[in-house]
Amino acid sequence: MPVGTPFHERTFPLCQSLNYRDWAGFYTVSSYEAHHDHEYNAVRNGAALFDISPLFKYLITGRDAVTLVDRVITRDAQRLQVGQVIYTPWCNEQGQVLDDGTVTRVADERFRLTAAEPNLRWLRQHAAGLQAEVEDVSERVAALAIQGPTSARLLRQVAEADIDTLKFFRMTSGTIAGAKVDISRTGYTGDLGYELWMDRDDATTVWDALFEVGAAHALRPAGMLALDVTRIEAGLLLIDVDFFSARKALTTSQIYSPFEMGLGRLVDFNKGRFVGRAALEAEHAVAPQRRIVGLAVEWPAVERLYDAVGLPPLAVSTASRVAVPVYAKGRQVGRMTSSTWSPVLKQMVGLATVTGAHSAAGTVLEVEHTVDAARHTVPATVTATPFFRPARKTSSVLAPTKR
Repeated sequence: MPVGTPFHERTFPLCQSLNYRDWAGFYTVSSYEAHHDHEYNAVRNGAALFDISPLFKYLITGRDAVTLVDRVITRDAQRLQVGQVIYTPWCNEQGQVLDDGTVTRVADERFRLTAAEPNLRWLRQHAAGLQAEVEDVSERVAALAIQGPTSARLLRQVAEADIDTLKFFRMTSGTIAGAKVDISRTGYTGDLGYELWMDRDDATTVWDALFEVGAAHALRPAGMLALDVTRIEAGLLLIDVDFFSARKALTTSQIYSPFEMGLGRLVDFNKGRFVGRAALEAEHAVAPQRRIVGLAVEWPAVERLYDAVGLPPLAVSTASRVAVPVYAKGRQVGRMTSSTWSPVLKQMVGLATVTGAHSAAGTVLEVEHTVDAARHTVPATVTATPFFRPARKTSSVLAPTKR
């Protein structure tokens, strides 16, 4: 049975919908109101606060900490500077993705790794023979994501930390209402945003401090339904939906390599040995047989299907995680695994696995779309992701605080 996160005593009174889900054994809000529109709009026009405490969090310390991290991920951990964050997959010996997440170099011999699924046993197995300790701090560390165009101004006001010079995928330390926090300029929405890491005993203190000044910055608590729409707009993959861990895959089609996920740029062959290197080198020598790509669905074609049966077009605002077939000239060449109507783009977009021959940007395919219990296909164009790329996400010049 799920339990509450460190923020549960604050999120529960605010969750008018009582719409929850189980995330890694924790109660997680799907939508605070009956509908998630306001929460989505907070991400794109104000500031949204997500409770991301259910993420698995591991602290890797010791003289050989960097050696262990470098051994298990596909990127070069030796080059990581203190205060730098990277996104990376990690693989088994066959080059098949086990999970993905972020790695932060908190200090010279101290790393924090976040993951969607449990990885403690696997990390400790690879720590054998090294002077490196792996500690599961998932329940000890509370985490929030504050995302949206006003998030920097809000943090400037409430945090004793250098927000102005904090670059994209960098971390700094400071305090909020006297509580120690690590602040990283990261997120899962594709927008300007930050993630806050703190001791669970300080969770409500930080939450209250944010909301004490939050109204002036249009701060709103947000749940997983809004997050799902924004992460698809950002072209970000979700485990168990767009790809599967090789540990849990039931069929070969559910097993992915970084190259098939479009993450080949995150595989560094210039570094030393790492888990899965030999298999990935062999795969790198040939073109991938399939790839995860973005699809932009032709909405006028969808409207015509509804018009033909006398119905108004239905743009469902909740993201879909139900896979639908993708065709090329009547032959199935893949499946669209995530899709959503994008309010900011006024377009239906999705993420799909398609054969390598049909993965080039600009390729026109067909996606299954059901209207009035009848299955049809509509055109969809392979499109580079992210679909939504605001300059503020990575800009080093942030809007000044209004006084």
